[in-house]
Amino acid sequence: MNQCETCAYYEYDEEFDEYFCSVNMDEDDYGRLVSESGGRSTCPYYRDGDEYKVVRHQM
Repeated sequence: MNQCETCAYYEYDEEFDEYFCSVNMDEDDYGRLVSESGGRSTCPYYRDGDEYKVVRHQM
């Protein structure tokens, strides 16, 4: 499973019928992200999209 698939910033665009990353980053940020370990590094913008994770942890 791709890390992006569980990220809160991974959104679906109905107009283009595809998923995309909605993080507001410029070209330099994207270049650094891709160049680090050939794009296989952990994304610094990743945010878990599981809204119920905290609730399950409290139970």
